[in-house]
Amino acid sequence: MSMKRTLHFVFKIGDRTKTIKFYRDILGMKVLRHEEFEEGCKATCNGPYDGKWSKTMIGYGPEDNNFVCELTYNYGVGKYAMGNDFQGLHLSSSKAVEACKSSDYKYQTSADGSLQVCDPDGYTFFLSGSASNDTSTASKVTLASSNLQKSVVYWTKIAGMKVYSQSDKQAVLGYNDDQAKVELQDVGKPVEHAKAFGRVAIACPRTQLPGIQDSVKAAGNRVLTELVSLDTPGKATVEVVIVADHDLHEICFVGDEAFRELSQVDPKGDQLLDAAMATDKSSEWFTKRNRSKAEA
Repeated sequence: MSMKRTLHFVFKIGDRTKTIKFYRDILGMKVLRHEEFEEGCKATCNGPYDGKWSKTMIGYGPEDNNFVCELTYNYGVGKYAMGNDFQGLHLSSSKAVEACKSSDYKYQTSADGSLQVCDPDGYTFFLSGSASNDTSTASKVTLASSNLQKSVVYWTKIAGMKVYSQSDKQAVLGYNDDQAKVELQDVGKPVEHAKAFGRVAIACPRTQLPGIQDSVKAAGNRVLTELVSLDTPGKATVEVVIVADHDLHEICFVGDEAFRELSQVDPKGDQLLDAAMATDKSSEWFTKRNRSKAEA
């Protein structure tokens, strides 16, 4: 069994109130923890922005054994240009399927019977599930690839994943059977990240981080952020290395031991998020001045 594990995907969101409502009411996810920051992250967790921002971890269960979503909100940015890099997050949840069908959100039915729906920021979700299964999980994140063979080599040799299935146009990779997988979809053209680009987070033993960094450099691939410590006020300090594959999909490798301490479910998560949204007057500030929030 691999000592690595897939953790979460990072989304940049523009309208925090609408987006949180979608995650709670449609997807049926729970807030696991919420954190506010006064300045940008050293590892660009919130993107290339220096101002005030927040991080909300939300999902179907504790981060120790669930693939979840990290929602980063920059107070001064109201919208992000979308690329074709993120192809979708696959969720197995009969409750989400029913909530989507009974909502005002527009959705399409895919060939496999799953529902395809976009959140308020434009990110795509594929919802499936049967009434006989009450368990909700995030099973797979799909990323675009301009060259599937190169992508598979990178994600197996550098990220250390194994191939679960592969065809001419797609490959599914992962670490263990019970973890969320990464699906690489050949889009037959360059991958465009625009401004809404996210990243996949992967945990590994802290002692492996220097070796991962060295192996990426030795292979001539990109290290975006060299080994660095990240502080969260009142919580554990974690160490990360940020790298990118040939299509510039970002991967954040984080030391597992400290991350398990950092990522414990905060019973006050909902309360902290709701309080932050209630006191967020950034939209009002722009409206009073006949201005709109920046579009990245």
